[in-house]
Amino acid sequence: MKKSRAIEEQIIGLIKQNEAGMSIKEPCRKGGFSDATFYK
Repeated sequence: MKKSRAIEEQIIGLIKQNEAGMSIKEPCRKGGFSDATFYK
């Protein structure tokens, strides 16, 4: 089974939300992937 990967648009959106002052954990949880994936 192929693992799903976060698409670039999702990560860009998370970066913008993080720069706006939002914690990275909340948007990652809503996106369905871990914050470790974000930092990777």
